[in-house]
Amino acid sequence: MKFSVFQVSRRGGREKNEDRMGYCYTREAGLFVLADGMGGHPEGEVAAQIALQTIAARFQQQAKPGLASVPEFLSSALLAAHHQILRYASDKGALDSPRTTLVAAVLQGGCATWVHCGDSRLYMVRAGELLTRTRDHSYMELRNIPPSMAHINRNVLFTCLGSPTKPIYDMAGPVPLEQGDRILLCSDGLWGALSDEAIARDMVRLPVAEAVPELVESALRSAGAGSDNVTVIALEWETPDLFESTQGVSTDSIGGDVFASTIQAGPLDDFSDDTDDLDDAAIERSIAEINEAIRRSAARKG
Repeated sequence: MKFSVFQVSRRGGREKNEDRMGYCYTREAGLFVLADGMGGHPEGEVAAQIALQTIAARFQQQAKPGLASVPEFLSSALLAAHHQILRYASDKGALDSPRTTLVAAVLQGGCATWVHCGDSRLYMVRAGELLTRTRDHSYMELRNIPPSMAHINRNVLFTCLGSPTKPIYDMAGPVPLEQGDRILLCSDGLWGALSDEAIARDMVRLPVAEAVPELVESALRSAGAGSDNVTVIALEWETPDLFESTQGVSTDSIGGDVFASTIQAGPLDDFSDDTDDLDDAAIERSIAEINEAIRRSAARKG
Protein backbone atom coordinates (compact mmCIF):
# COMPACT_ATOMS: atom_id res chain seq x y z
CA MET A 1 0.00 0.00 0.00
CA LYS A 2 1.46 3.30 -1.10
CA PHE A 3 0.09 6.83 -0.82
CA SER A 4 1.06 10.47 -0.39
CA VAL A 5 -0.78 12.36 2.35
CA PHE A 6 -0.94 15.87 3.78
CA GLN A 7 -3.14 17.56 6.38
CA VAL A 8 -3.73 21.14 7.49
CA SER A 9 -6.11 22.83 9.93
CA ARG A 10 -6.61 26.57 10.45
CA ARG A 11 -8.69 28.38 13.03
CA GLY A 12 -9.91 31.06 10.63
CA GLY A 13 -11.94 33.82 12.24
CA ARG A 14 -13.27 31.67 15.08
CA GLU A 15 -12.25 31.91 18.73
CA LYS A 16 -10.95 28.36 18.77
CA ASN A 17 -10.41 25.44 16.42
CA GLU A 18 -12.98 22.70 16.98
CA ASP A 19 -11.87 20.58 13.98
CA ARG A 20 -9.71 17.49 14.43
CA MET A 21 -8.12 15.22 11.83
CA GLY A 22 -5.52 12.48 11.53
CA TYR A 23 -4.58 9.18 9.98
CA CYS A 24 -3.07 5.86 10.97
CA TYR A 25 -2.05 2.73 9.16
CA THR A 26 -0.71 -0.80 9.35
CA ARG A 27 0.97 -2.78 6.61
CA GLU A 28 -2.34 -3.59 4.92
CA ALA A 29 -4.84 -0.88 5.93
CA GLY A 30 -4.99 2.89 6.29
CA LEU A 31 -7.53 4.98 8.20
CA PHE A 32 -8.15 8.69 7.55
CA VAL A 33 -10.50 10.60 9.86
CA LEU A 34 -11.84 14.15 10.19
CA ALA A 35 -14.32 15.51 12.73
CA ASP A 36 -15.81 19.00 13.09
CA GLY A 37 -17.00 19.81 16.61
CA MET A 38 -20.35 21.55 16.43
CA GLY A 39 -20.89 25.08 17.67
CA GLY A 40 -23.99 25.81 19.72
CA HIS A 41 -23.19 22.91 22.00
CA PRO A 42 -20.51 22.68 24.71
CA GLU A 43 -17.00 21.40 24.00
CA GLY A 44 -17.32 20.63 20.32
CA GLU A 45 -13.56 20.15 20.13
CA VAL A 46 -13.78 17.47 22.84
CA ALA A 47 -16.45 15.59 20.89
CA ALA A 48 -14.25 15.72 17.78
CA GLN A 49 -11.21 14.49 19.72
CA ILE A 50 -13.18 11.67 21.37
CA ALA A 51 -14.39 10.56 17.93
CA LEU A 52 -10.86 10.45 16.51
CA GLN A 53 -9.37 8.67 19.52
CA THR A 54 -12.16 6.08 19.69
CA ILE A 55 -12.00 5.19 16.01
CA ALA A 56 -8.19 5.10 15.95
CA ALA A 57 -8.11 2.86 19.03
CA ARG A 58 -10.54 0.41 17.45
CA PHE A 59 -8.50 0.45 14.24
CA GLN A 60 -5.37 -0.41 16.23
CA GLN A 61 -7.21 -3.27 17.94
CA GLN A 62 -8.74 -4.75 14.80
CA ALA A 63 -6.28 -4.10 11.94
CA LYS A 64 -3.98 -7.11 12.42
CA PRO A 65 -2.68 -5.99 9.97
CA GLY A 66 -5.88 -5.91 7.87
CA LEU A 67 -9.51 -5.47 8.92
CA ALA A 68 -11.77 -8.52 8.71
CA SER A 69 -14.62 -6.37 7.35
CA VAL A 70 -14.09 -2.71 6.46
CA PRO A 71 -17.83 -1.76 6.37
CA GLU A 72 -18.43 -3.47 9.71
CA PHE A 73 -15.43 -1.70 11.22
CA LEU A 74 -16.55 1.72 10.01
CA SER A 75 -20.13 1.40 11.21
CA SER A 76 -19.20 -0.06 14.60
CA ALA A 77 -16.41 2.48 15.13
CA LEU A 78 -18.73 5.40 14.32
CA LEU A 79 -21.33 4.16 16.80
CA ALA A 80 -18.65 3.51 19.42
CA ALA A 81 -17.48 7.12 19.03
CA HIS A 82 -21.06 8.32 19.47
CA HIS A 83 -21.45 6.33 22.68
CA GLN A 84 -18.11 7.52 24.03
CA ILE A 85 -19.21 11.14 23.59
CA LEU A 86 -22.47 10.44 25.43
CA ARG A 87 -20.54 8.67 28.19
CA TYR A 88 -18.23 11.67 28.54
CA ALA A 89 -21.24 13.99 28.93
CA SER A 90 -22.89 11.64 31.42
CA ASP A 91 -19.76 11.31 33.53
CA LYS A 92 -19.53 15.10 33.71
CA GLY A 93 -23.20 15.47 34.56
CA ALA A 94 -23.58 17.80 31.57
CA LEU A 95 -27.01 19.14 30.67
CA ASP A 96 -26.10 19.05 27.00
CA SER A 97 -23.67 16.72 25.25
CA PRO A 98 -20.80 17.75 22.97
CA ARG A 99 -21.48 16.99 19.32
CA THR A 100 -19.45 16.51 16.17
CA THR A 101 -19.65 15.57 12.53
CA LEU A 102 -17.46 12.75 11.20
CA VAL A 103 -16.04 11.50 7.94
CA ALA A 104 -13.70 8.50 7.84
CA ALA A 105 -12.15 6.50 5.02
CA VAL A 106 -10.33 3.16 5.02
CA LEU A 107 -7.94 2.01 2.31
CA GLN A 108 -7.47 -1.74 2.14
CA GLY A 109 -7.00 -4.25 -0.64
CA GLY A 110 -6.55 -1.52 -3.24
CA CYS A 111 -10.00 -0.09 -2.49
CA ALA A 112 -11.45 2.85 -0.58
CA THR A 113 -14.52 2.64 1.67
CA TRP A 114 -15.88 5.56 3.65
CA VAL A 115 -18.55 6.59 6.12
CA HIS A 116 -19.86 10.02 7.11
CA CYS A 117 -22.30 11.62 9.52
CA GLY A 118 -23.12 15.32 9.25
CA ASP A 119 -21.62 17.77 6.78
CA SER A 120 -17.92 16.98 6.82
CA ARG A 121 -17.24 15.76 3.30
CA LEU A 122 -15.17 13.34 1.28
CA TYR A 123 -14.26 14.21 -2.32
CA MET A 124 -12.76 11.68 -4.74
CA VAL A 125 -11.10 12.93 -7.91
CA ARG A 126 -9.87 10.76 -10.78
CA ALA A 127 -8.09 12.00 -13.90
CA GLY A 128 -8.94 15.57 -13.01
CA GLU A 129 -12.69 14.90 -12.70
CA LEU A 130 -14.82 14.77 -9.57
CA LEU A 131 -15.76 11.10 -9.30
CA THR A 132 -17.97 11.47 -6.22
CA ARG A 133 -18.53 13.37 -3.02
CA THR A 134 -20.56 12.65 0.09
CA ARG A 135 -24.01 14.19 0.49
CA ASP A 136 -24.44 16.23 3.67
CA HIS A 137 -26.96 15.23 6.31
CA SER A 138 -28.58 18.66 6.11
CA TYR A 139 -32.01 19.75 4.92
CA MET A 140 -30.22 21.63 2.14
CA GLU A 141 -29.02 18.36 0.63
CA LEU A 142 -32.19 16.38 1.23
CA ARG A 143 -34.01 15.44 -1.93
CA ASN A 144 -37.78 15.83 -2.02
CA ILE A 145 -38.20 17.87 1.15
CA PRO A 146 -41.79 17.54 2.44
CA PRO A 147 -43.82 20.79 2.41
CA SER A 148 -44.16 20.56 6.20
CA MET A 149 -40.39 21.10 6.50
CA ALA A 150 -40.14 24.00 4.06
CA HIS A 151 -39.78 26.55 6.88
CA ILE A 152 -36.70 24.85 8.40
CA ASN A 153 -33.26 26.40 7.97
CA ARG A 154 -31.89 24.13 5.26
CA ASN A 155 -28.29 24.44 6.50
CA VAL A 156 -29.24 22.77 9.78
CA LEU A 157 -27.94 19.21 10.24
CA PHE A 158 -30.44 16.53 11.13
CA THR A 159 -27.85 14.12 12.56
CA CYS A 160 -24.44 14.10 14.23
CA LEU A 161 -22.44 12.18 16.82
CA GLY A 162 -23.24 12.97 20.45
CA SER A 163 -26.92 13.84 20.03
CA PRO A 164 -29.56 12.06 22.15
CA THR A 165 -30.75 10.09 19.12
CA LYS A 166 -28.89 7.37 17.25
CA PRO A 167 -26.83 8.92 14.46
CA ILE A 168 -27.75 8.50 10.82
CA TYR A 169 -24.78 7.73 8.61
CA ASP A 170 -24.02 6.80 5.02
CA MET A 171 -21.37 4.44 3.74
CA ALA A 172 -19.89 4.06 0.26
CA GLY A 173 -17.50 1.63 -1.34
CA PRO A 174 -15.45 -0.34 -1.77
CA VAL A 175 -14.25 1.71 -4.73
CA PRO A 176 -11.21 0.20 -6.55
CA LEU A 177 -8.38 2.74 -6.60
CA GLU A 178 -6.36 3.74 -9.63
CA GLN A 179 -2.96 5.41 -9.90
CA GLY A 180 -3.26 9.11 -9.15
CA ASP A 181 -6.70 8.96 -7.51
CA ARG A 182 -7.03 11.68 -4.90
CA ILE A 183 -9.27 11.55 -1.85
CA LEU A 184 -9.91 14.65 0.24
CA LEU A 185 -11.67 14.85 3.61
CA CYS A 186 -12.68 18.33 4.77
CA SER A 187 -14.75 20.34 7.21
CA ASP A 188 -17.45 22.74 6.04
CA GLY A 189 -15.01 25.61 6.36
CA LEU A 190 -13.53 24.47 3.04
CA TRP A 191 -16.58 23.60 0.96
CA GLY A 192 -18.57 26.49 2.39
CA ALA A 193 -16.09 28.92 0.85
CA LEU A 194 -15.17 27.07 -2.37
CA SER A 195 -17.28 25.38 -5.01
CA ASP A 196 -17.05 21.66 -5.71
CA GLU A 197 -15.56 22.52 -9.10
CA ALA A 198 -12.84 24.67 -7.54
CA ILE A 199 -11.99 22.00 -4.97
CA ALA A 200 -11.74 19.27 -7.62
CA ARG A 201 -9.70 21.48 -9.94
CA ASP A 202 -7.23 22.66 -7.32
CA MET A 203 -6.83 19.18 -5.82
CA VAL A 204 -5.03 17.95 -8.92
CA ARG A 205 -3.01 20.97 -10.02
CA LEU A 206 -0.16 20.28 -7.59
CA PRO A 207 1.22 17.48 -5.41
CA VAL A 208 -0.97 16.98 -2.33
CA ALA A 209 1.65 18.57 -0.07
CA GLU A 210 1.21 21.80 -2.03
CA ALA A 211 -2.42 21.49 -3.10
CA VAL A 212 -3.82 21.10 0.43
CA PRO A 213 -2.28 24.26 1.93
CA GLU A 214 -3.29 26.24 -1.16
CA LEU A 215 -6.89 25.04 -0.91
CA VAL A 216 -7.05 25.98 2.77
CA GLU A 217 -5.58 29.43 2.21
CA SER A 218 -7.94 30.00 -0.72
CA ALA A 219 -10.93 29.14 1.48
CA LEU A 220 -9.71 31.50 4.22
CA ARG A 221 -9.29 34.34 1.72
CA SER A 222 -12.69 33.73 0.19
CA ALA A 223 -14.51 33.63 3.55
CA GLY A 224 -12.71 36.66 4.94
CA ALA A 225 -12.60 37.68 8.60
CA GLY A 226 -15.61 35.55 9.50
CA SER A 227 -14.08 32.31 8.22
CA ASP A 228 -14.97 29.07 9.93
CA ASN A 229 -12.27 26.59 10.95
CA VAL A 230 -10.84 25.08 7.76
CA THR A 231 -9.45 21.55 7.95
CA VAL A 232 -8.33 19.22 5.17
CA ILE A 233 -6.62 15.85 4.96
CA ALA A 234 -5.93 14.56 1.46
CA LEU A 235 -4.10 11.64 -0.10
CA GLU A 236 -2.97 10.45 -3.49
CA TRP A 237 -3.05 6.74 -4.23
CA GLU A 238 0.08 5.23 -5.74
CA THR A 239 0.54 1.99 -7.62
CA PRO A 240 3.67 -0.06 -6.85
CA ASP A 241 5.25 0.21 -10.28
CA LEU A 242 5.03 4.00 -10.32
CA PHE A 243 5.81 4.71 -6.69
CA GLU A 244 9.54 5.23 -7.16
CA SER A 245 8.92 8.54 -8.91
CA THR A 246 6.93 10.02 -6.02
CA GLN A 247 7.26 10.73 -2.33
CA GLY A 248 4.89 9.23 0.18
CA VAL A 249 4.16 6.42 2.60
CA SER A 250 4.97 2.84 1.63
CA THR A 251 3.75 0.18 4.03
CA ASP A 252 5.02 -2.85 2.13
CA SER A 253 8.29 -3.07 4.03
CA ILE A 254 6.92 -2.69 7.55
CA GLY A 255 6.18 -5.55 9.91
CA GLY A 256 2.72 -6.95 10.45
CA ASP A 257 2.70 -5.68 14.02
CA VAL A 258 3.53 -2.03 13.23
CA PHE A 259 0.81 0.55 13.90
CA ALA A 260 1.59 4.14 12.94
CA SER A 261 -0.64 7.08 13.86
CA THR A 262 -0.79 10.87 13.85
CA ILE A 263 -3.91 10.81 16.05
CA GLN A 264 -3.18 11.94 19.58
CA ALA A 265 -3.84 9.27 22.19
CA GLY A 266 -4.11 9.56 25.95
CA PRO A 267 -6.52 11.07 28.48
CA LEU A 268 -8.77 13.77 27.13
CA ASP A 269 -7.88 15.93 30.12
CA ASP A 270 -4.45 16.30 28.56
CA PHE A 271 -5.94 17.78 25.40
CA SER A 272 -5.46 21.54 25.34
CA ASP A 273 -7.19 24.24 23.32
CA ASP A 274 -3.98 25.76 22.01
CA THR A 275 -4.06 23.79 18.73
CA ASP A 276 -5.38 26.74 16.78
CA ASP A 277 -3.14 26.13 13.79
CA LEU A 278 -2.41 22.49 13.13
CA ASP A 279 -0.36 21.37 10.15
CA ASP A 280 2.22 18.73 9.39
CA ALA A 281 4.87 20.65 11.33
CA ALA A 282 2.72 20.28 14.44
CA ILE A 283 2.77 16.49 14.15
CA GLU A 284 6.43 16.23 13.18
CA ARG A 285 7.30 14.28 16.32
CA SER A 286 4.60 11.72 15.57
CA ILE A 287 5.83 11.30 12.02
CA ALA A 288 9.42 10.89 13.23
CA GLU A 289 8.28 8.16 15.61
CA ILE A 290 6.37 6.46 12.80
CA ASN A 291 9.37 6.56 10.48
CA GLU A 292 11.63 5.21 13.20
CA ALA A 293 9.23 2.31 13.82
CA ILE A 294 9.17 1.56 10.10
CA ARG A 295 12.98 1.74 9.93
CA ARG A 296 13.40 -0.65 12.87
CA SER A 297 10.86 -3.07 11.41
CA ALA A 298 12.56 -3.03 8.00
CA ALA A 299 15.96 -3.56 9.65
CA ARG A 300 14.64 -6.61 11.53
CA LYS A 301 13.24 -8.07 8.32
CA GLY A 302 16.52 -7.41 6.52
